[in-house]
Amino acid sequence: MATFPPFQPEARPTFVEPPNLQWDFGEKTEVTDNGREWIEGEKVGWKYIDSALEPPLDLYKLMISGIVPRPVAFVSSESASGVQNLAPFSWFNMVTHNPPVVSVSVANPGGGAKDTTANIRATKQFVVNIINEPFIHQANATSIDAPEEVSEWPLSGLTQAPSISVKPPRVKESAFSMECELYDVVDIKHPSTGVSSAALILGLVKGIHVRKDVLNEKGLVDITKFRPITRLGDISYGRIGDVFRIPRPVWKEEAEKVAELEKKGGT
Repeated sequence: MATFPPFQPEARPTFVEPPNLQWDFGEKTEVTDNGREWIEGEKVGWKYIDSALEPPLDLYKLMISGIVPRPVAFVSSESASGVQNLAPFSWFNMVTHNPPVVSVSVANPGGGAKDTTANIRATKQFVVNIINEPFIHQANATSIDAPEEVSEWPLSGLTQAPSISVKPPRVKESAFSMECELYDVVDIKHPSTGVSSAALILGLVKGIHVRKDVLNEKGLVDITKFRPITRLGDISYGRIGDVFRIPRPVWKEEAEKVAELEKKGGT
């Protein structure tokens, strides 16, 4: 592997000003030096990839390098026979808050279901743990292609903590864990072959465990203390660096300005 500077464990997410405080409705990207430099890159042109013609593995590599950063679901589950499973999945996100539902997409390697999918189908229960910086190596170790009868928990060195509403344990080292019941599972079938290539698992969040030391005064997660990791392309991970806040525009406050822009032919 290439040689890189050492990891700086003391570095923390930091709030900074947004890139362009002066931007206003209708202004082009080129109004800033940073924007002009970005637009300059267009001169090299675009490459178009026809997904129907691209080899699946090449398409996979391209998509995971471009759809970034991705949150990671560190899923703990249990087989019908009682084998504990622990595995990370970066095709994961929140679907809705009412009801609280999260999604985890699990590929079917070689057409067969992964242990996690089989476990959730059988028991209808699982836990999604968020991975924090201090135990990323332990979490990554669970991605090993172990036989289904082998539990990844001992390999990781992580600690099982009891759940309240589901049977699979949560990861005690995780600062944010969601106990889930299976809400639905959707088999993703290739449109040409009809073969299932992945399972989209929807989990109804029954309860959340969150460490008090990562909460702010409003009772919400403080990103500067939470330190979640993100998944990038190939075998790369990332962490949160600069954080900036940009308020959402409110029509009642901006309608007059937008109307003036329309008069000038700006929209």
